Amino acid sequence: MGKKKRTVPPQAQELPGEESAMTPKPKSGEETYRGAGKLQDKVALITGGDSGIGRAVAIAYAREGADLVIVYLKEHKDAKETQRLVEAEGRRCLLIAGDIGDEGICQRMVKETIRQMGRLDILVNNAAEQHVQESITKITRRQLEKTFRTNIFSMFYLTKAALKFLKKGSAIICTTSVTAYRGSPQLLDYSASKGAIVSFIRSLAIQLAEKEIRVNGVAPGPIWTPLIPATFPKEKVSTFGADVPMARPGQPEEVAPSYVFLASNDSSYMTGHVLHPDGGGFVTS
Repeated sequence: MGKKKRTVPPQAQELPGEESAMTPKPKSGEETYRGAGKLQDKVALITGGDSGIGRAVAIAYAREGADLVIVYLKEHKDAKETQRLVEAEGRRCLLIAGDIGDEGICQRMVKETIRQMGRLDILVNNAAEQHVQESITKITRRQLEKTFRTNIFSMFYLTKAALKFLKKGSAIICTTSVTAYRGSPQLLDYSASKGAIVSFIRSLAIQLAEKEIRVNGVAPGPIWTPLIPATFPKEKVSTFGADVPMARPGQPEEVAPSYVFLASNDSSYMTGHVLHPDGGGFVTS
């Protein structure tokens, strides 16, 4: 095979990465997404909502009439920008910083949502972290535990805390990954956590069906978010997305409509499913 084509300029950041430092900036839908009132006056909590896919979902939800709670770790500049974009749509936006790998913090986040917003209708478990390691022997206990705490334990913690407030017709949406299906030798613990999320989605969907709370997921492929330059070496970043059939990375604005669909009545007869905006990566795995 020939050399992969460059898709973005080479660049690197430290984890967790900031959208404001990326070149080019990800497209979040400010110029393209048009709402239709599908989530009018609902309240959605989005983890990792400060940037990337989370920001694009927040913008789309705001344009559909929802108020937002944006949960993030420490990327205050990015979070403030997401808040500005949401409030520009005339919707409320609450920012809550904290480590979602801590159950007590997750409980406080939900309590603060109810205290300030009065309700919770949509929970988007989206935040994740990943660390490149060439061999399983290089994955430390600390890295393994931290990856799973952020990527899947947090979904248990937040869902448990939110469940007493979610009513009939509410939606839970979890972000998994194409790596859950095709694997990734350099992201072994990340891929394993994303596979666990698929099982979490399917099992929780069955458990909550009686309550008429739907649980679905989205498995993005190579999407241009801060996690990419914060994870991979510069040269690998420069060819990011070149190996899928569409031969380019996707933009957050191309993923956000999946989250709108799964949160709205358009998907009222769907639970336990995963959507695949991945440039064709799933079908070639």
